[in-house]
Amino acid sequence: MMGKQSWKAGNMLYPVPAVMVSCKRAGEKPNIITVAWAGTVCSEPAMVSISVRKERYSHDIITDSGEFVINLVTEKLAGACDWCGVRSGRDCDKFREKKFTEYKSEFMDPPAIAESPVNIYCKVVNIYRLGSHDMFIGKVMGVTVDDAYMDEKGRFALEKCGLIVYSHGEYYALGRKLGKFGFSVKKTAGRSKKKTAAGAVNGTVKKKAPTGKRKDKA
Repeated sequence: MMGKQSWKAGNMLYPVPAVMVSCKRAGEKPNIITVAWAGTVCSEPAMVSISVRKERYSHDIITDSGEFVINLVTEKLAGACDWCGVRSGRDCDKFREKKFTEYKSEFMDPPAIAESPVNIYCKVVNIYRLGSHDMFIGKVMGVTVDDAYMDEKGRFALEKCGLIVYSHGEYYALGRKLGKFGFSVKKTAGRSKKKTAAGAVNGTVKKKAPTGKRKDKA
């Protein structure tokens, strides 16, 4: 019989995205904070969340400005992502120290990290005071993506970016593809087709009355 252990309440929802969040207060230098508590909360309108400890330098910047940019992190940027998480913007200019390029978009004043393949520009619509962290709910105002990952069909190949995740204090590269949304249904449909074909051979499948319209396969 499979055994289980009971632990006290804790955050064990892993893996999660590792992102760098850039922010800027008017008249000051921009800053970057590494965030693991980030996620999608709504698709229409597009909204995301980030959770930041109250004592972090970026907390007040995001509160005062009401804006932030989520920058996705690749394997190449993993070291910089970790560094931005253990250094404070009170003591250094993170854009300058890591030689990041400030990308100024049409969406808002805080710059994105140009070296990141995906930049998500967010306007704060709610702040929830939760305990160790405050959760900022951001409405997505726009997105910029790196031209280098556009394929010949004009599709953004996110799977080729080499994104990383964070799991219980450690960073990991994403693994192999297991399927895409709806693959379980497609497998079932495949089995149904086989059964239909077998029934046709045995003469057990009833034919539908002709409708006079051509019906192409999906």
